[in-house]
Amino acid sequence: MPPIAFSALAAAIVLVAAGLFLLARRSRAERDIAIGARAALMTGSLPIAEDAKPDAAATLAATEAVGGAMTDAGYSVETIQNVLADIAETNGLPESQALVFPNALLVSARGDGQHRTGATASGDGQLLFSQIDEVQRTVDAARTGLLDPQSTIEKIARVRDMTPTYGRVVRVVAYGFLSGALAVLLGSTWTGVSLSAGLGLITGAALLVSERVPRRYSALITVAIAFGVALVVFLLLRGGWGSGILSALIAPLVVLLPGALLTTAVLELSTGNMISGAGRLAAGGMQLVLLGAGIVTAGAVVGVPDVDFSKNPEMLGPFAPWVAVAVFGMAISVHRCAPRRTIGWILLVLYVAYSAQILGGLVLGGVLSAFIGALVVTPVTALVARQPSGPAALISFTPAFWLLVPGALGLVGVADVLGGDSAAGSSLVATLSTMVAIALGVLAGSSLSNRMRRPAL
Repeated sequence: MPPIAFSALAAAIVLVAAGLFLLARRSRAERDIAIGARAALMTGSLPIAEDAKPDAAATLAATEAVGGAMTDAGYSVETIQNVLADIAETNGLPESQALVFPNALLVSARGDGQHRTGATASGDGQLLFSQIDEVQRTVDAARTGLLDPQSTIEKIARVRDMTPTYGRVVRVVAYGFLSGALAVLLGSTWTGVSLSAGLGLITGAALLVSERVPRRYSALITVAIAFGVALVVFLLLRGGWGSGILSALIAPLVVLLPGALLTTAVLELSTGNMISGAGRLAAGGMQLVLLGAGIVTAGAVVGVPDVDFSKNPEMLGPFAPWVAVAVFGMAISVHRCAPRRTIGWILLVLYVAYSAQILGGLVLGGVLSAFIGALVVTPVTALVARQPSGPAALISFTPAFWLLVPGALGLVGVADVLGGDSAAGSSLVATLSTMVAIALGVLAGSSLSNRMRRPAL
């Protein structure tokens, strides 16, 4: 059987099997019941009393804590505003309003003759998957009255102090496997996969070390990592290793690629959140420029060989990408410290995303395949989130999104622009088209999924 036919058949089987599995479990997935049971077990946590009087000060503090945590988790502005409005209304302050920005939060708690306004900085750090899952549980409990404001504040504080599920060495090793698996999906040779894994170990270690470095130095660290990876790849290319190692230029940098940030920016701009959307777009563009600057600097030091960045070697076989999806899912779950009970669900969403993208690519082409992938994955993540052991939708969506790798195209395009390549515009246009396609896919998928008042992506 030709590889293309095998991939199409396997993708169709995966989508049908996943759909039947989720539909079979849907009647058993009473997520709200599970939320209530978990909230009842929270030590020191109390539900809102039926005769409780509205407390604007306490509600303001709770919404600020929740809003800041959700911003650090990566939720969109519209989602955060909806959550904060629900929490305020549940606490008897339906006239409350919130303005959410990528790095700031303004909340006005109003109602029952009370009015308190506050502002807080947000977006100072990135939460791990285990923390995001606990934030989502807290949000679900707070917006339905299962947690009072004080308990909500205490719970968010405990979430921020959570110890990572896995040690630093394990997370670095996982990043190496993540890079190697992504190299397989990018069409690398075994040499390129090995090189990607090795550079992934170095990059993973650098990323964990950078967590303890002040935020003002993050730009320098980004440039340094991109420079180091590109320097090694360019030296080996000039040494005659062949185009099979080109994936090693992208795979180790996957976590640094701002694809999710740029797509969220397009999503927010399309829904009327102009300030936050423009801010995220500028931040994502700057991240691409920094990565491109590191690559161009490495090229200036050792010289860039005349190699076509868009050319991929032969795949490692029809089964290799399907195995790589599992390795990628396990590795990203460990590196980002996903709860162990959620790993199986993350793998399910990854296989659905990969299968949808394959079929979409065969029928509609590369850019529209990203739309199909996002369209299919969005309701699937909502169904998975309703399972008693399922993760928050954002957790299962993020690894699936990285499989689409829209930032990789932009990285190559920016590097070409900085290097003076007049043909680089096509890569940047392809990146923009991919971001818009994914954003539209998320919007369309959200309209198809019955989220039962659960936050969207």
